[in-house]
Amino acid sequence: MNKNAIISRLLQMVIVLIGISFLTFLLTYLSPGDPARNIYTHSGVMPTSEMIEEMRRNLGLDKPFLTQYTDWIINCLKGDFGQSFMLQKPVADLLMDRLWPTLKLTLASTILMLLFAVPLGVISAVHHNKPIDYLVRAVTFFGVSIPNFWFGLMLILIFCVKLRLLPVVSSAGDFKSLILPAVTLAVAMTAKYTRQVRTAVLEELHSDYVIGARARGVSESKILWGNVLPNSLLPLITMLGLSVGSLLGGTSVVEIIFSYPGLGNLAVSAIMSADYFLLQGYVLWVSVIYMMINLLVDISYNYVDPRMRLRR
Repeated sequence: MNKNAIISRLLQMVIVLIGISFLTFLLTYLSPGDPARNIYTHSGVMPTSEMIEEMRRNLGLDKPFLTQYTDWIINCLKGDFGQSFMLQKPVADLLMDRLWPTLKLTLASTILMLLFAVPLGVISAVHHNKPIDYLVRAVTFFGVSIPNFWFGLMLILIFCVKLRLLPVVSSAGDFKSLILPAVTLAVAMTAKYTRQVRTAVLEELHSDYVIGARARGVSESKILWGNVLPNSLLPLITMLGLSVGSLLGGTSVVEIIFSYPGLGNLAVSAIMSADYFLLQGYVLWVSVIYMMINLLVDISYNYVDPRMRLRR
């Protein structure tokens, strides 16, 4: 991907972000409830109509919709996403504090997935339609089918309640608290990626260049690790970018189960408390993260597949 293509993608991202921010602001604007009233009720105060009107003026909620949206966008460009009335802190600070725990959980689950998915997928493809292939496919079928919340609860029951090896409530700084949430996320991802790796490797194993290499007497291990696996990485990288973006966006169910202080947990709390300012900032942050990761994935194609560089 050359500089012009990157600039074009960045311009497209700006347009998409404008659309996402507008739709997010519109939906929160049309949603039931009044942020000014929620601020008082959340603090346990029964407000009068005069107090609500004053709060609405202070927050700029008495202005027309387009004026409110423009003011919010200008403030976001300055790094000011508003203040959460639920936690009484700036939204930018809250999102930044929760980003690192979610990043650690994402990296841990992704590393676990790669450690198991790639070898299992390759083994299953090499031993196509043999007992080990059927076993891997059966295990991955159950892995894809098991709901995250059920599997997470079973892990808590076994390792926290019965064996008492790990803490029930997770924290951002304790390594032991990271194990069960990461394993819960990695199981479903491993099952999905194992099947994807198996399909990609099988397709490459039936390619003409593999048949030609075998005819020239090239060893199977050299064909597999030197040619087949590198050529199978492109679809894997595409899926990996989407998965990492989703994980950084917040794995709400798993974070809620383990009380993990990540972005997903924060987003659910914002929804339950009707904290519109926090919710708007969260959606905008996740959108930027998701699109940046996809851009980095597209750029990485040039280094993984030389054919992409020849298309310039």
